[in-house]
Amino acid sequence: MSPSTSSPKGRLFFMMVLEFFIWGAWLPLIFGYLPSLGFTPGQQSLILNAFPVASIVGMFFSNQWADQKFAPEKFLAFSHLIGGLAILGCGFTKDFWPFFLLMLVHCLLYVPTISITNSIAFANMKNPEKEFGIVRMGGTIGWILAAWPFTFIFVNWAAVDAAHPSGLVDWLGIALANPLTGDAAKAATKWTFIVAGLASLALAAFSLVLPRSAPKPAATAGAVQKSAWLEALKLLKHPFLLVLWLVTLVDSFVHNCYFNWTGVFLGTAKEAGGVGIASNWITPVMSLGQIAEILTMFVLGATLRRFGWRTTMIVGILGHAARFAVYAFFPESAPMIIVVQVLHGVCYAFFFATVYIFVDAYCPKDIRSSAQGLFNLQILGVGALLANSICPWLIQKVYTNGALIDFKGLFMVPLATASLAAVALALFFRPPARGPGEAGVGAPAGH
Repeated sequence: MSPSTSSPKGRLFFMMVLEFFIWGAWLPLIFGYLPSLGFTPGQQSLILNAFPVASIVGMFFSNQWADQKFAPEKFLAFSHLIGGLAILGCGFTKDFWPFFLLMLVHCLLYVPTISITNSIAFANMKNPEKEFGIVRMGGTIGWILAAWPFTFIFVNWAAVDAAHPSGLVDWLGIALANPLTGDAAKAATKWTFIVAGLASLALAAFSLVLPRSAPKPAATAGAVQKSAWLEALKLLKHPFLLVLWLVTLVDSFVHNCYFNWTGVFLGTAKEAGGVGIASNWITPVMSLGQIAEILTMFVLGATLRRFGWRTTMIVGILGHAARFAVYAFFPESAPMIIVVQVLHGVCYAFFFATVYIFVDAYCPKDIRSSAQGLFNLQILGVGALLANSICPWLIQKVYTNGALIDFKGLFMVPLATASLAAVALALFFRPPARGPGEAGVGAPAGH
């Protein structure tokens, strides 16, 4: 049961709902939308890489502000106001330069808010290891909710009207049985940006009623304020943090392979090697992973206490390998492909959410936003940048033969990569019982 929005925890929960609704609204379908606008492959890469580039910029700029300059709630409100107007504008242009610049502005302002919302949540928790999973579950619900409006936006309403349905049940059945196809479906994708923009503006307003974080300590007169991101980078001198940071990069690459390829795989006709799912059902099918993520978040705290950091993270990484194995070896089984989407939630909760909790437990209080940003540099930045640069080349040049895509060979790449990352984590990740920072809290050792 989600917390009431009248309580501090309830407001944090709803903050996460809106935060991830925004991203979930436009991301799944952008990979097929950009080619429909006539953008060249190079132009598509520039747009897709705006998000990871923003993650890298945020590490050295926005998170420093959040740690040492501004109240994070005000930063969140400002970012979503301007970023929301920018992503809203993407729905009203089909020209490359306006689209790219608007997307760049949105990403530069949105990406840091992922770390900021984590920091706001952690700052208002007494027991983050126990409470964060429930609050972060709001983000999972937000992503799921973002998928469902498009089930109806992508309906061929002319066909529904022509069928003259009688009653709600008949109308609903006819609507869901008549999805938009071809160019009409691609044109309707502009609504993903409009919906995301409206949600961002809503979060800008809601940020003003979030629980207030403790005020930043004033710098002493004449003192040189330390650079939070530089202090965060120094944390990598600890071998266990360095190993986790590098494995996070690999897992992020695999994670983004999923987003680059799954929508195409689901929508490709069966005779061409795909699953053959209708356009209006692609995002709901992909959202099944977030439904599983809700359940996984509920048990995350207990799982960490029972199995420890390392084992929990390894299970999360191997979830990627298992999902791509099903993609590769059972592409003709649509039910199996749909069911295996639930592993996406396991992958996210058991690895990425666990990483966020681990960082909060093992890093000093005064640089936690930047420490979170250090790992978001890999999760949302470098890993995504690699995937968005390599994945289009792999699917279009390496594993395409004529008009057919060799999906099996394609999916073997992330399958093998995830397996190697799990082995590396098992062999080399050895966290101590307590974090290196003075604020590190007691945590279960990896075992």
